[in-house]
Amino acid sequence: MKRSILFDTETTGLDPLKGDRVIEIAALELMGDLPTGNNFHVLIDPERDVPEEASRVHGFTRADLEGKPKFAEIAKGFLDFVGDDALIAHNARFDFGFLNAELGRAGLPELDMGRMVDTLDMARERFPGMPNSLDALCRRFSIDLSERTTHNALLDCRLLAAVYLELTGGRQRGLGLAVEEGSGGIATYTYARPAGHQPVRVQPTEAEIEVHQAFVKRLSDPLWLT
Repeated sequence: MKRSILFDTETTGLDPLKGDRVIEIAALELMGDLPTGNNFHVLIDPERDVPEEASRVHGFTRADLEGKPKFAEIAKGFLDFVGDDALIAHNARFDFGFLNAELGRAGLPELDMGRMVDTLDMARERFPGMPNSLDALCRRFSIDLSERTTHNALLDCRLLAAVYLELTGGRQRGLGLAVEEGSGGIATYTYARPAGHQPVRVQPTEAEIEVHQAFVKRLSDPLWLT
C-alpha cells in the first residue's frame, strides 16, 4: 500500500533567506491516503527572536521555545520518519524552502522537490478562481474548524489530511466502521458469510431477457457495445 507523509511547519517569518527559522514541525503518516495514527511532532529552538506578528499567527513566543531542541538535533528523527516517500503539504514550496534551508545549515542533504505534493495546487486546479486556503477548503468540505484558533502545525496536519482525502476522492474511502486494535489505525471491513448460507442465483426468464434487449437497443451509443 502506498505510504506518504503529510506535513506542516510553523516559522518565525516568511523568508528563510532573510534569517527566518522553523519553530515547529508536524508530520502524519498516510497509508493509501488515510492517516495511520503514526506522527512526528516537535517544537524547535529557532536560535533567534520570534517577532510579535509571527506569534499572533501560531501562538508561540520566544519563551515557549527556550530549552527546546535545535533543528540539527531533531533533523535525523524527521528524515527517518519521512523516509523516501511523497511529501504532502499546503503551499508546499513554502515548507520545502524552510526545511531545505534548515537542512543546509545542518550540513544535511536537501529534500528532493520531486517528492512534493502541493494540495494548494490541487485545490486551485479543482476550484479555479476561488479561495483555497486551508480554512476555506475546510469550510467548503464541511470540516470542523472549531479548534483552529492559531496555526498549530499538528492540528493543521489533521485538518489537511481530511482536506486531502476530499481532494483525492472523498470520504467514501472511509467505508470501514471501526479500527481494530493493532491494525495500524486504518479502518477495514471484512464480510463473513453466515454459517449454512447458500448464495441465491437469479435466472431471468426469456420474457425478461427480451425486455432487456429491447431496452438496450433504445440506448444511444452504449459503451459496452463499442
